[in-house]
Amino acid sequence: MIAFVTGIISIYLEIQPKSFTMLKILTHFSRLIVGILFIISGLIKLNDPVGFSFKLEEYFSESVLNLPFLAPLALAIAVFVVIYEVILGVLLLLGYQKKFTLWSLLLMILFFTFLTFYSAYYNKVTDCGCFGDAIKLTPWQSFSKDVILLILILVLFAGQRFIRPILNRKSSRAISIISLALCGFMGYWVLNHLPIVDFRAYKVGNNISKEMEIPAGAPKSEYEMTFIYKVNGVEKEFGLNDLANLPEGVEFVDRKEKLIKEGFTPKIQNFSISKAEEDITSSVLKEEKIVLVVAYDLEKSCKKGLQKIAQVQQLALENGYKIIGLTSTLQSTYAPILAENNVPIEFYTTDAVTLKTIERANPSFVILNQGTIVQKVHYNDVDELKF
Repeated sequence: MIAFVTGIISIYLEIQPKSFTMLKILTHFSRLIVGILFIISGLIKLNDPVGFSFKLEEYFSESVLNLPFLAPLALAIAVFVVIYEVILGVLLLLGYQKKFTLWSLLLMILFFTFLTFYSAYYNKVTDCGCFGDAIKLTPWQSFSKDVILLILILVLFAGQRFIRPILNRKSSRAISIISLALCGFMGYWVLNHLPIVDFRAYKVGNNISKEMEIPAGAPKSEYEMTFIYKVNGVEKEFGLNDLANLPEGVEFVDRKEKLIKEGFTPKIQNFSISKAEEDITSSVLKEEKIVLVVAYDLEKSCKKGLQKIAQVQQLALENGYKIIGLTSTLQSTYAPILAENNVPIEFYTTDAVTLKTIERANPSFVILNQGTIVQKVHYNDVDELKF
């Protein structure tokens, strides 16, 4: 189909010199935009592949694509996809391996376009993770972005005769291999330490309490309310203004809310620490010296990391710090795990999504001073903690 369309365009351009020139310009423009966007998008996600894997797990869940067997492979898939994305951008800019690059770009963007449309239409995944936490896009914005990229890639197919290497074959191959090696090293580094650049609301320097505040006079979200009543056995919808004039004998069925205008949303939401119905969030955020051990799932926590908690506790206590653990795992489940790994601290309950947002390592260590995040380290870097 693509070859047919390209052939028709070529025949047309033979008798339309001005269109021929325009296609050449559009091809060079598309090559630059697509190449740069793929590199930027890939590098942002490569900076935090664990975060991207969480997004893939959402897509693989039973409520979305119903592919739960892929969930255990989410991290491996995430690393492969983001490195592949960067390399395709590099190959396109170099003009190297043209056919392989164009077909790979097309197949990848078709897949992403399907995912973003599915997310937007069915409102399943509210953030595609296209640019990680650096740039947040709504589902429809993500879909629109992918449609534009798809059009630009089709332009590249139509004008592929104009895509020529900017360097000789040997140099292009060398740059491609170096790019692949650098991407591999970057992926290895961030998986064994932390993201190089932290785009999240819980980055070092941010105060959790302030990030949860809603300023006075901030715009509020506006909703359209629809009420469903059964009238003479038939379900009908009524607006808020219609409720005063409902027919007699109606039976209430349901109520629906539709967001009309989104108001101010604080960067941090749903941050709470509790145990046995006791909320200690405010007391923790007032502590001047406290270490949080973040383990969003103790069943999946690295044993090496769990066994370092005792070492960190000793250093914390010697320097006048309190230390507590945060997890979403049930106490009945994690108690044997703590005993097996000689973990001496008490754990409290926090939402899993919140913990995954705070830190990617499982476990990791976060130092707070009156709610301000002073330092965060991976369990491989506990020697770098500064008390």
